[in-house]
Amino acid sequence: MDKFLIKGGTPLAGTIQVSGAKNSALPCMAAAILTEDEVILENIPQVRDIDTERKLLASMGADVELLDGSDHCTRIRCATLSDPVAKYEIVKTMRASSLVLGPLIARTGMARVAMPGGCAIGGRPIDLHIKGLEEMGATIVQEHGYLEARVDRLRGAHLVFDKITVTGTEDLLMAAVLADGETLMENCAREPEVTDLAALLTAMGARIEGAGTTTIRVKGVGRLHGARYRINPDRIEAGTFLIAGAITGGDLTVAGCNPAHLGALIGKLEEAGVRVDLIGPGALRVRPGGQLRGADISTEEYPGFPTDMQAQYMALATQAEGVSLVTENIFENRFMHVQELVRMGANIKVDGRTATVHGPTRLSAASVMCSDLRASASLVLAALVADGQSVLDRVYHMDRGYERIEEKLRGVGAQIERVSKLPAPEAQPAVAD
Repeated sequence: MDKFLIKGGTPLAGTIQVSGAKNSALPCMAAAILTEDEVILENIPQVRDIDTERKLLASMGADVELLDGSDHCTRIRCATLSDPVAKYEIVKTMRASSLVLGPLIARTGMARVAMPGGCAIGGRPIDLHIKGLEEMGATIVQEHGYLEARVDRLRGAHLVFDKITVTGTEDLLMAAVLADGETLMENCAREPEVTDLAALLTAMGARIEGAGTTTIRVKGVGRLHGARYRINPDRIEAGTFLIAGAITGGDLTVAGCNPAHLGALIGKLEEAGVRVDLIGPGALRVRPGGQLRGADISTEEYPGFPTDMQAQYMALATQAEGVSLVTENIFENRFMHVQELVRMGANIKVDGRTATVHGPTRLSAASVMCSDLRASASLVLAALVADGQSVLDRVYHMDRGYERIEEKLRGVGAQIERVSKLPAPEAQPAVAD
């Protein structure tokens, strides 16, 4: 099982490149199910969840291949879907399996999808997907760990989400584009990943209005055609790199990002005393602005502070003067990184959904365990400033959403290495009796 060895104390400097957004690529890959024609997606990140999605589509009968000698361009053609089943053996490590439910039933009239797996950070109920599809005419039953859905043809409906859900918005948006009539969706997620998916669907011939707002209107069409589309940069990876530069006191340029998607994080970094400069249409420079200061965050749906940046920000808060309150409003079990940060010397107390971080504290190297994707990122950040060499175990969580992060960080000065096993300890000289 791979581990990271990280020796802290080196300020990061130079330019680091952001990959395509995993959370945009996954629904866009699922959208290829909606047409018999080929869909070509550019700027696809090479991460484990994407590999799983490729295997999932291929298992259903799709033709999936990498193009142009690049790992970042994928061609998908679902001319026939001989087996419209999302098998548990394939999707057990990935939350996004539910994203194929809507397009499968819209295209084939039936779907059998294993209940999603992935990070254990709290409930991400699929009941909102089910409720919406049932209102569009589908019959759905759950048995033996699978959702089985059938319909002659979906029909447009007025859908009001009980709570904001990104994957629910995406799943029902894909279902609605081939439904009979008009679908009105209210209380929708506004995340850039939803807008990215809507842009691809529109390029495929869908009729969508209001993506990026709380109300989306879809007029169903008879069929969609193929398209070529470039995925947005990953705002969470970009944010992680901004914090990496800030926490190490470095001078780091984060290139290939979309600053417009990072407003809440940039504002909070500046409040904490970090200098963030826009140096081009897709590049941000982060460098010290003085002593880091404590600043509170409260996670919210976009455009608020993203839950996927909470753990990374907490690592930064351990190095800030004063008290920072970190409140998690999206997931009920997203503080699993706290105990590992405490093992490294952090002063953090958790009370319900709020963690109180006292800083600055001197972090020391330790052996720590990665519990989920973003918790893994927070431990990498903490290790970058800790005294000595830390060992991070179970970094396969990191591989789900960050492309070659150790290579990228090493390119800007980090002392980080991936190993499959720990090196043997050095032999100690014999001591005479």
